[in-house]
Amino acid sequence: MMENTNEMTIIFDSRPVNEALARVAVASFCTQLNPTLEEISDLKTAVSEAVTNAIIHGYEEKEGTVVMQCCLSGSTVHITVKDSGKGIADIERAKEPFFTTRPELERSGMGFSFMEAFMDEVEVWSKVGEGTVIKMKKNLVRES
Repeated sequence: MMENTNEMTIIFDSRPVNEALARVAVASFCTQLNPTLEEISDLKTAVSEAVTNAIIHGYEEKEGTVVMQCCLSGSTVHITVKDSGKGIADIERAKEPFFTTRPELERSGMGFSFMEAFMDEVEVWSKVGEGTVIKMKKNLVRES
């Protein structure tokens, strides 16, 4: 028998208002695993940071699309956020706490730090001029 999986993909415009849509979609989709309120909050925060990065930094207020995929595999949530924006020249630098390319927008530069704090795994791929892919994973298994 195959492992219990379920998947969803949503594609939305790169508008700040859609960050809330992404948060709610992930939270709703993951309810079938019966996560704790803290786990839901962690997932929503990580998704919020990834989607906001795509909108604010990837597209810099230009029109584009963000693709969010969510896969439940057993008790693990896999979330991928992709954009076709400007890409990240130096991923390691971008991951440094408080580093931001948009200080004029009062960005805290904590996006990747938050994603890494709230998820079990975070991987980032990016190519300048082509966009960025952020893959995150969180295990929601209960300790017995």
